[in-house]
Amino acid sequence: MPSSRTPKKENSLREYKALLPYLSRYRWRYLGGLIFLVAVDAAQIIIPQLIRRAVDIITEGSFALRSLVFTALWMIAVMAVISLGRFFWSYFIYGSSQRIEAEMREKLFDHLLTLSYDFYQKNKIGDLMARSIHDLGAVRMSIGMGLVALVDFAVMASAILIIIFIQDARSAFFAVIPLPAITVLILLFGNTVGSRFLRAQESYSRMSDTVQETFAGIRVVKSFVKEWWFEKKFAHTNDDYREANMELAKLEGFFFPLVSFLSGLITVILFLVGGRRVIEGSMTPGGLVALFRYLQMLIWPLMGAGFMVNMIQRGAVGLHRVNEVLRTEPSIRSPEIPAAAPARLSGTAASAVSAAPAIEIRNLSFAYSQPGEVLKNISLSVPRGAWVGVLGRTGSGKSTLIKSMTRMIDPPAGTVRVFGIDVREWDLKQLRGLFAVTPQDSYLFSDSIKNNIAYGLEEAEEAALREAALREAADISALERDLELFSGGWDTTIGERGLTLSGGQKQRVALSRAVALKREILILDDSLSAVDADTEKRILSRLLKERAGKTTIIISHRVSSLRHAGMVVVLEKGGIAESGSPAELAAAGGFYARTAALQQLEARGG
Repeated sequence: MPSSRTPKKENSLREYKALLPYLSRYRWRYLGGLIFLVAVDAAQIIIPQLIRRAVDIITEGSFALRSLVFTALWMIAVMAVISLGRFFWSYFIYGSSQRIEAEMREKLFDHLLTLSYDFYQKNKIGDLMARSIHDLGAVRMSIGMGLVALVDFAVMASAILIIIFIQDARSAFFAVIPLPAITVLILLFGNTVGSRFLRAQESYSRMSDTVQETFAGIRVVKSFVKEWWFEKKFAHTNDDYREANMELAKLEGFFFPLVSFLSGLITVILFLVGGRRVIEGSMTPGGLVALFRYLQMLIWPLMGAGFMVNMIQRGAVGLHRVNEVLRTEPSIRSPEIPAAAPARLSGTAASAVSAAPAIEIRNLSFAYSQPGEVLKNISLSVPRGAWVGVLGRTGSGKSTLIKSMTRMIDPPAGTVRVFGIDVREWDLKQLRGLFAVTPQDSYLFSDSIKNNIAYGLEEAEEAALREAALREAADISALERDLELFSGGWDTTIGERGLTLSGGQKQRVALSRAVALKREILILDDSLSAVDADTEKRILSRLLKERAGKTTIIISHRVSSLRHAGMVVVLEKGGIAESGSPAELAAAGGFYARTAALQQLEARGG
């Protein structure tokens, strides 16, 4: 599970091992970019020599204009090479870093889709988005601009130091006296920037969480007039993010001006030492100008070393946070050798499978991480084609029972079987492909009504068959009468999470989506709670005909939703308190009977 621990300094750079496959894939692009980058550095080093030549020609007093023109043409040619080279190294190096970032983001997204239900209970969406965007952006900068700064520091700084010592060793010796201090500053800067950047990234994650949570629940926020509270909460996280970045900015604001000052001292020292050498006749004026130019050029590699350390440390922190997610394994996965699924469930299957119940639960007990069992010794057999109802108070374990069937949670081995096979032995994709589930939270996507209903259908299916399936599903869920109320009909785009629909419309769109799949087992988890009694009756009667021969499980707080069930199971504190037909339970005088009587009184009173 991702954590907020700061990576140890000795281990932080090891995170870059994860980039080796990407760097290997783009090695020729990087190599081409490095060749052009080195060529640009070499061309820039030539410029001061041309300036030296021009100054020396002028200071001699007698010269031909043709000599200056020739030197100027050489300078133009060199500058053209520099401009062209900068384009190509930017294209190859920055382009490759952008491609790697995109591939890593896609890999991270794909991996997130494989992680189990419990992962998203422990990790906030805003933090995951920050890792997918902000942290990967830091990685891109480290293998893009960071690499450029590293090469500039290694190539240009080394070449310049060699040239100035060859040209005038005495002046160069005095001029580079501040370099050790600059080196120490760079090392100190690298040791502190990583931890401060990590704090800034974590602050950004918390701010993203606040924004995502606020706008996802904007309807509730406005209903309770709590805008002021969320404004206060966002202001707090925003201030924390600002303070974390200000700490980083103070560090950078102290470091870079100080390095610039020390670099300027090099120029002052050269002015004093080199000027005296010119007066003594030991150096030409052009040579002094060339040294000035070289030392000005040396400032960027020295500053670039600071940028390099900054970006590499930021990239290491970002990569650490991304790798934490990538290293997280799904807690629920398919077995290495899944059990062979029945060749054909909706017809003449093997005799053993035909005889097996659609769902069989044997002595199932389950607890989440917190103390106390949510399900206690549940035993239940659901025959193929049966219509089963589940009733119980809030927190009685109804939804957990359903999650154990689809293996959204992992039940103990041998406790839950689907068509005679332990759910832990099924291939997950095949197992969940048997179910169509409408959860309590009718989640809809910000898309058209048609696409929301067609969400689970195969793309390759013929358009005519696809359209017919959608129409049939909408008719069963009594949604077709509402379509004419929408300006775009089928193609009406609904807001995020279905904000533009009423509660009943959201439930019926979600029900249509499940019915259109025509799966072997349909589970309705309190999916008609926002629908009026007449519409509920109409839906259930149509659903009963459409689901003939297939298994249907209805979870509901309303007894009226269970009237067609062949068997109703009543859960109480995680265990089965009652089971039987609706008529048997009504006569038994237990929770079912009391709930039915109370709801009848409420209906008459309404």
